[in-house]
Amino acid sequence: MNTLTAGAKAPAFSLQDQNDNTVSLGDFTGKKVLFYFYPKAMTPGCTVQAQGLRDVKAELDKHNIVVLGVSIDPVKRLGKFIERDNLNFTLLSDEDHAVAEQFGVWGEKKFMGKTFDGLHRISFLINEEGVIEHVFNKFKTKDHHEVVLDYLNSK
Repeated sequence: MNTLTAGAKAPAFSLQDQNDNTVSLGDFTGKKVLFYFYPKAMTPGCTVQAQGLRDVKAELDKHNIVVLGVSIDPVKRLGKFIERDNLNFTLLSDEDHAVAEQFGVWGEKKFMGKTFDGLHRISFLINEEGVIEHVFNKFKTKDHHEVVLDYLNSK
């Protein structure tokens, strides 16, 4: 796995959102994007992470940040996740994990003694020019939103 680092140009992407609309990085020129990868919608860790971001959306808005959550879930499951947890940001479907591979977050994982390929929980802060400003790869799901805000408030 070769994860992109700060200073790299973010890959241009186009993915389907929870409403089956196409969303591209170019749609957010002039804004910062928190592009966060999570393994599976509606699982305990992913739910806690999403709820944390939901609850600090007003603070993220003050920093001119758009939140985009990305998983390999189908579009239909994303809509259910948003509805169930009243999420106030966009979720994107990367079913073939092509975008995850471009960002270097698809690779070998170990869980309960099994090894498999999967999506790693890593977030990228992409600046207004489409360059990766910061990579968040060390956090607990319940603290993800705080780690992001701590970084933003330290600038």
